[in-house]
Amino acid sequence: MINFKFKTSIYLSGFCLLFLTVLNSCEKQLPEAGLKSGIWRGEIIAQGNKIPFNFEVEKEDGAYKINLINGDEKLRIEGVDILGDSLFFNMHIFDISIKAEVFQDSLSGTYTKNYAKNYVLPFKAVYGKKGRFDGVSSSNDFDGTWKTTFKTEDGKETPAVGIFKAQDSVLKGTFLTKTGDYRFLDGYTVKDTMYLFTFDGNHIYRFRAFKESDSILKGEYWSGKTSYKTFISQKNDTASLPDAKTLTYLKEGFDKIEFSFPDLEGNLTSLDEERYRDKIIILQILGTWCPNCMDETKFLSEWYRKNASKGVEIIGLAYEIKPEFEYAKNRVQTMKEKLNVPYDFLIAGTSSTKSASESLPMLNKVISFPTTIIIDKKGTVRRIHTGFSGPATGSYYEEFVDDFNQFMKDLIEE
Repeated sequence: MINFKFKTSIYLSGFCLLFLTVLNSCEKQLPEAGLKSGIWRGEIIAQGNKIPFNFEVEKEDGAYKINLINGDEKLRIEGVDILGDSLFFNMHIFDISIKAEVFQDSLSGTYTKNYAKNYVLPFKAVYGKKGRFDGVSSSNDFDGTWKTTFKTEDGKETPAVGIFKAQDSVLKGTFLTKTGDYRFLDGYTVKDTMYLFTFDGNHIYRFRAFKESDSILKGEYWSGKTSYKTFISQKNDTASLPDAKTLTYLKEGFDKIEFSFPDLEGNLTSLDEERYRDKIIILQILGTWCPNCMDETKFLSEWYRKNASKGVEIIGLAYEIKPEFEYAKNRVQTMKEKLNVPYDFLIAGTSSTKSASESLPMLNKVISFPTTIIIDKKGTVRRIHTGFSGPATGSYYEEFVDDFNQFMKDLIEE
């Protein structure tokens, strides 16, 4: 005879197990349409900081696509796969992936930089949350131009210019440096403190700064998994950086650019090729891992489509994360396809300024990706531009575009 208490315990245990199974099944049950279309709010956690961002899911003819929303830009992500209750996709042109479990109104998983050792961060998302934040506002107390100095923990200093403006309860802006800008930042203010964020698939940034006075900011900057800097900013409407056209130049004794790098088919290519002779050449030193290079590539692609018939060629010299040719080739082909790039690329080396400098010994030093070299029809170097300040910089970008267009117009007409 079974003891009543023991029998009751079995019934209760079985009921609890059944209840938990049903509860778990309900929680994991996917909506009929699979991953819900519409706006989601994602979150990457890095160095104890939550980096929020939005993305939009679309479904067309059974295929999912994602628009990553970062401030004023949208980055299109295709190749989104769902297997059972699991979601997989790569971050635009970057060798970075997100893998997550799909629940009714949420996602939970990881963000992984595939090319970096042990670079895995927690990722989650909730459905139906518009904007990066709930119930925030922004004052115009931080509007303006700020002369800034970033400092690493070992004391290395980097000059920058901060530009911020409150619009529709959101604080927007960026930092410019001599090697490029920090792209689209947005956030909010609370009393005397501002908070700024960005996530473009590669950059994972958080800034926090408080007003020590009306003209002085003191702040902190977290980047990715490990990088941390402090900064001081002083209100200065005339703040500027060194002229980007003076930082990289030909060494004494050199009068032209020479190289021989493989194209995407593995064929060694130089400027002596027939298709480049007697033409204006724009050399773009870049890496597909570099968001500022992505901005410049979009700009140059559009410009080239309008001007290719005018005796101009663009050659991208790609410096990739890994030295293997097949890896570098695949990364460049991915960028060409996703950004619809119409010009040529060569695989030039690995992704360090040291590697780039060694491969182009006629330059004093390559200090930034991207760097752009403009060569006239006679093979003379006419301009070298270090870095790229993209659309997030507003008027700075517009001034660059106007100057570039006028310089190229004059060069073409010579």
